[in-house]
Amino acid sequence: MKSLLKIFVQTFLLLGICLSASLALAQEPAQFVVQLTRGADNHGHRRALLQIDKVLEDIGPGKLKIVVVAYEEGIHALLANNKQTSQLLTKLANEGVVFKACRISMRAWNLKEKQFPLEVEFVPAGAPEMIRLQMAGYKYWQP
Repeated sequence: MKSLLKIFVQTFLLLGICLSASLALAQEPAQFVVQLTRGADNHGHRRALLQIDKVLEDIGPGKLKIVVVAYEEGIHALLANNKQTSQLLTKLANEGVVFKACRISMRAWNLKEKQFPLEVEFVPAGAPEMIRLQMAGYKYWQP
């Protein structure tokens, strides 16, 4: 009887270890939202995208979900003809980063959807999108 109890306890412990390992492997990626707003200085926008690239490289694939919301002057960072950011934007989008452009800022700068690469999504307003994402569990990150 004692050996049967010992086998039961060992099996139970082994199942617990397997379940813990499965849960650790199945963890959802950490979610971050990045705001691009300030300054028409494209070098600053490029630095922010380079920091995102470095973080993704260091932490590894599949561990992060990043959404970049651009509005006010930051909207220019997402333009297809922006020589400072366009290639980096495409690279990051291929790595799973989501880019969102604010329609209010687009109107203010007289920009059209066709001026943005296909990787960019459009939202009615940038600031509410930032709040919505944080309410959904995304952490705010300012590179």
